[in-house]
Amino acid sequence: MNALWPILTLLLYLLCAGSALALAGWMLSQRKDRGLAVQAEAAALILTAGWALSFIGLGSSETATAVVLSFANIAWFWALYRFFAHDGRDGIGAIRSVLIVLAFVEILQVVLQALQLPYSQSASAGLNFLTFEATLRALASIGGLVLVHNLYAGASNAAREPLRWPAAGLTVLWLYDLNTATVTYLSGTYPETLLTLRGIPVIAATALLAIGLLRDGANLRFGPSRYVAFRSFSLLVIGAYLLVMVLVAQALAYAGGEFARLMQLGFIALAAAAALLVMPSSRLRGWLRVVLSKHLFQHRYDYRAEWLRFTDTMGRAGPGAMPLRERIVQAAADVTDSPSGLLLVPREDGGLALDTRWQWSQVEVPTEALSNAGVRFFETSRFIVDLDDLRAGRVEAVPAVAHPSWLMDELSAWAMVPLVHYERLVGVVVLARPPITRRLDWEDFDLLGVVGRQLASYLAEQASQDALGEALRFDEFNRRIAFVMHDIKNLASQLSLLARNAERHADKPEFRADMLITLRNSADKLQGLLARLGRYGAQGNEALQTVAMEEMLARLVERYRGQHEVAIVDFMPCAVRVDREGLEQALVHLVQNAIEASDELSPVLLRQRCEEGRAVLEIIDSGSGMTAEFVRTRLFKPFHSSKPGGFGIGAFEARELIRGMGGQLDVESREGLGTRFRIALPLAGTVEQLRSSKASKPINTEVA
Repeated sequence: MNALWPILTLLLYLLCAGSALALAGWMLSQRKDRGLAVQAEAAALILTAGWALSFIGLGSSETATAVVLSFANIAWFWALYRFFAHDGRDGIGAIRSVLIVLAFVEILQVVLQALQLPYSQSASAGLNFLTFEATLRALASIGGLVLVHNLYAGASNAAREPLRWPAAGLTVLWLYDLNTATVTYLSGTYPETLLTLRGIPVIAATALLAIGLLRDGANLRFGPSRYVAFRSFSLLVIGAYLLVMVLVAQALAYAGGEFARLMQLGFIALAAAAALLVMPSSRLRGWLRVVLSKHLFQHRYDYRAEWLRFTDTMGRAGPGAMPLRERIVQAAADVTDSPSGLLLVPREDGGLALDTRWQWSQVEVPTEALSNAGVRFFETSRFIVDLDDLRAGRVEAVPAVAHPSWLMDELSAWAMVPLVHYERLVGVVVLARPPITRRLDWEDFDLLGVVGRQLASYLAEQASQDALGEALRFDEFNRRIAFVMHDIKNLASQLSLLARNAERHADKPEFRADMLITLRNSADKLQGLLARLGRYGAQGNEALQTVAMEEMLARLVERYRGQHEVAIVDFMPCAVRVDREGLEQALVHLVQNAIEASDELSPVLLRQRCEEGRAVLEIIDSGSGMTAEFVRTRLFKPFHSSKPGGFGIGAFEARELIRGMGGQLDVESREGLGTRFRIALPLAGTVEQLRSSKASKPINTEVA
């Protein structure tokens, strides 16, 4: 075994040097996205490879080997600084100061190596130098571990994934050095086994850096953190770790012999494994943040940092930025570290409906997410609802209409934040449960209330801009229609005059008769076109008549025979009081849309039934479907057409036609599943009953 040990050591350090040089060369050739951080990492790897080669040629106790190791550590500190400096971070000046001190400590190591050369034969002087060297090495390792902790703990969620691997590699490296320095200081001698096996953590750190480069796909952007608090807490944790190390080292010293060496190696392996498992834990970081905010600060939040983060989230623009409504949900979720959220906005028919999902695709939301009564509660109270308090029965002031059953059954739903603008509810943000669940307190309510009012102003401003743009487009449309109507009216007058002149001057009776028929038909068509063009904005004035639904649906099926399969799958005979032409026009538009959304082999289904004095007709397709955002913002909005040259008023006109007959048009759609349009029209008997009841209602003429 003694003869095999040098060969294994040689192979270990050759592997260490080779892997470090290979990774450095690959870094310099790829460049990746981290700029100067890549150059710093490559320089540190090259110096580390130099240390490994010096170890092979000279041994671990030679001055040159120790000097190269110090310069390699300085290079690692430089790489750590480049990670902090990329895209900027709060407290970078303090970080720079700490790194300068750590680099100075490593320079002192070099000076110490030079000073002890004349005293190489003195045992007492060698012991003193050894103590100083172990102390400086421990200080440098502690400082490096503190900075690695702040680098990772203070990073945003998006930056932690690419930072996880280099942070883990540096942790392994400096944790091993800290253990070695501690054992050296306590024992008064160099632990030869630990020094020889240092190549193993170097290879592990190199492998972790390589994994990080392979998985790194985004720029490193850092979020604000309470810098001094995390630094101080890190020092306390490392101090506690050192205390445990002292106790363990004393126990190992009592054990002695080969058993002590095995115990040292086992303890180092366990400590490194624990650090790698604990450091990436989001739950632990969340717990630390809660504990620090609760016990070290008067306020839970750093309001300056929260405001900067809020403005950064809402101020993002450009092609790659998220839509405004997703940023609204994210801005509210960032306050409480919620991983996802929903935005509910008012429906045109009352209540709230789902508008936007942010990283929360699995929750099922009904068409009416919140009723009108719930909307009135939030408008008057502006109450921020802690759903866990409601589930536990700790709050009784919130009525059931403000927390619907679908939300209470969804255990991942945590809080509801109303967005109120000038006494009007413009939305509600539903936040998901954060990794570390806690009760919302007065400071959460205050900050979420302020954020909610600010977010409400963003929503109201966007709605005002949309309304203004729509009004301008309507104005342009009205001007165009006015010109068209003027030209058609003139043409209709000319054709009518021609018809009258033909009656008096035509020579041939047969020709005169044909001309009259043709001209009168043309005039009638033009007059009908004028009436239809003038119908926008004047729905509900056409005479209603009783129409049998079976007749209307049969004509609809016959219209598309040979073009696309339109099938009646369920039917109940009934009659409705409607404008025949208007209803047919609305149905044709909806069926045509369903056909265009479906493939050739997928039929459009018609289902009709009678319920509660109304005839309900459903038009169902299994086509591509629509998103909730499309249904809310574009489907029933004029001038949003997906067809070249289209006005984009078909769906809008269909809904207005049906409303003009006293009916209602609703839609349910899911992407990839299909769409269901639901038309509800009053039955003929219901209309007559309502008219008779209004006519027979007595008029109160008493004067109070």
